[in-house]
Amino acid sequence: MFSGIVETLGTVRAQSPGRIEIASRDPFADLEIGESIAVNGACLTVASVSGDGFVADVMPETLHRTTLGALTGGATVNLERALRFGDRVGGHMVSGHVDGTAIVTALREDANARWVTIATPDDLIDLVAEKGCIAVDGISLTVVDVFTAAFTVSLIPVTLAATVAGAWRVATKVNLEVDLIARYVARTLSAPDRSAVLATAARER
Repeated sequence: MFSGIVETLGTVRAQSPGRIEIASRDPFADLEIGESIAVNGACLTVASVSGDGFVADVMPETLHRTTLGALTGGATVNLERALRFGDRVGGHMVSGHVDGTAIVTALREDANARWVTIATPDDLIDLVAEKGCIAVDGISLTVVDVFTAAFTVSLIPVTLAATVAGAWRVATKVNLEVDLIARYVARTLSAPDRSAVLATAARER
């Protein structure tokens, strides 16, 4: 689990089929093989560790669901290590299981903040709630407005300076993870009524 509070930025050194190598700008102390790390919000498992970075495996499902497959050498990414029991959670509970990708469609400066509009796929927009939590490229953000096919967030200077959000432009593709509670509530509501299914099965015996 993660909190959506980006710890540092990383730079993609190399990407090969099924693997990605990342150098951390502020190397993590005691990073170990097998631990989880969120890269632009996608939970990856550390396969090997170097002095200032790590290599992680990236399976086809991750490449399909996220923007990681489009990263090239020199690209900047958000990095966050998994939470430990007892850690302070400054954002919200984030699993690192990206639901899909979305596209930045508008940017607007507002005093010390930057408003960002993000066009969202139909199967995800209904899981986004006004004033709810959402992880965008692994950043814990608060939703401002929700529209038919998009939502907005407002970014403070710290977020713009410390994460890849400062480099978002119109047409930037980002990773989305909806709120965990929203995901499971939607699943429950869409599931068939179990009692009705059992009753029908009993009658057909």
